[in-house]
Amino acid sequence: MNIKKVIKKKIKKHREIVHSLIALFAFIPDKYYLRIMYRFKTGKKLNLDHPQTFNEKLQWLKLYDRRPEYTVMADKFEAKKYIADKIGEKYIIPTLGVWDKFDDIDFELLPDQFVLKCTHDSGGLVICQNKRDLDIEKTRKKLTRSLRNNYYYVFREWPYKNIKPRIIAEKYMADGNKIVPEDYKVYCINGEPKYIVVFHNRFSENKALCETVYDTNWIPQRFSLDEHFEVSDITEDKPECLKELLNICKILCRDIPQVRIDFYIIEEKIYFGEMTLYTASGLQKMIPEEMDEVIGKMVQLPSLKM
Repeated sequence: MNIKKVIKKKIKKHREIVHSLIALFAFIPDKYYLRIMYRFKTGKKLNLDHPQTFNEKLQWLKLYDRRPEYTVMADKFEAKKYIADKIGEKYIIPTLGVWDKFDDIDFELLPDQFVLKCTHDSGGLVICQNKRDLDIEKTRKKLTRSLRNNYYYVFREWPYKNIKPRIIAEKYMADGNKIVPEDYKVYCINGEPKYIVVFHNRFSENKALCETVYDTNWIPQRFSLDEHFEVSDITEDKPECLKELLNICKILCRDIPQVRIDFYIIEEKIYFGEMTLYTASGLQKMIPEEMDEVIGKMVQLPSLKM
């Protein structure tokens, strides 16, 4: 069984169901919509009065922790300036262009390799390794469809609501023969990095998707934060720049209850990827499932009026 194809099929099916729900329930207030979606996706009742698990606390944070800077963090273009002001330009992947619509892109001015993505959603991504082989019409359909979506309405992730939909082109960051460089996802809780997740076999047709979770001392942990990724026995050498990476995270996650910060490491140089305030929108099982409560206990919710 090709797990990657199975996951894609399930995601496509879920997207169809989710978009039908969005059309029907767009008028429903966030709190009630999240109760419905949480039950639909997890089979459990959402406890917003006394949230205990990591996933429950993410739903609470969607509703009650709404700082203006979160919208900047979620905007894939504006986030670059926000991050550069905090840690420096050297950690930022160069932007090649930004456009309001697909037809504004002049592909003649782009290099042979580049990455296109939408600024306001999750999934509007096109990796071009050779411009001559790029299917322009397929790319147009994918990005134009993404531009029409307001990602906020899918899972009521508030920061996405007021992001201006745009397309950006970024420099293609080559790392040997890998399609994309290794991705390091740092889970930060209460202003401190706690876990680092490295994915394996993301673009392999014959190998199962899996992940290795490390603590901040680079000791592998025997659990997975995403049920779609098997617990892996694969281990990577500890990056020489690990201390630098963790120090950067401490700057970026200061005063935030929880956030996942993604980086690429290429030849021991760190590049910022994105900040994710609601990993898997707080609707993803962990392996083992008890880790949802274990990590949930770590997250201290801010004292806000409800």
